[in-house]
Amino acid sequence: MSNSLPQTGFIRLPQILAVIPVGKSTWWARVKSGAYPSPIKLGVNTTVWKAEDIHALIAKLANGDNQS
Repeated sequence: MSNSLPQTGFIRLPQILAVIPVGKSTWWARVKSGAYPSPIKLGVNTTVWKAEDIHALIAKLANGDNQS
């Protein structure tokens, strides 16, 4: 599932949502609650996540920890 994501670098939200089946509002709610990794702002309209953080999240979700 996570094979389509780079192992390192930055990932934008559309790439993440292609492999983690949640909507944008659910994603942002879980980021706000601390269940999902915090983003990095690269510019006014550019928000990214570290690829390593997303891979760790995918592994955590695969182990059945859906909301932590």
